[in-house]
Amino acid sequence: MNFDNYKIIPNYNTNKTDLFTADEEEILACEKTFNIVFDEDYKEYVQQYGSGILGGTYVRIYLPETIVLTLEEWKKRITEYWFWDEGKEVLTKDQVLNSIRIGDTFDGDEIILLNNRYYILPRYSEMIYNTGNSLEETISWLCSAGILTEAFSEREFEPFDPSEFLKSN
Repeated sequence: MNFDNYKIIPNYNTNKTDLFTADEEEILACEKTFNIVFDEDYKEYVQQYGSGILGGTYVRIYLPETIVLTLEEWKKRITEYWFWDEGKEVLTKDQVLNSIRIGDTFDGDEIILLNNRYYILPRYSEMIYNTGNSLEETISWLCSAGILTEAFSEREFEPFDPSEFLKSN
């Protein structure tokens, strides 16, 4: 993944640039838990940047621990509030329920991973989008496609403590 144009900015609340990253052991534990293998982009992202928001408060990629701790509740919510029937040619409800959520956007769109492919479940659309087989492709699609939000070139990364996220969910 090309991180050259990513700039770390201070957290809005703490005014600090401390990073909350994952290590190889945490990534491997998550992979073992779900019998998956993350792409190199995801591994590099969570090891280099970790927990935070990319693109001026738009894309949030979860650390492995966050994925594990929030997956069961996420699947319950998806089961209860399923509405992506327009995207059934891309993924069925059963396929989505066999995926893992690895992130989201400020607008509430969810980033999922299934069989080494990334997909987006938009909050305000019944379509499901296939965004590629790497995290870099998915972030690029989210920030540049102009489908879910106006395209933007900003790639600032604002770190935040993942325990704050887990408290609010």
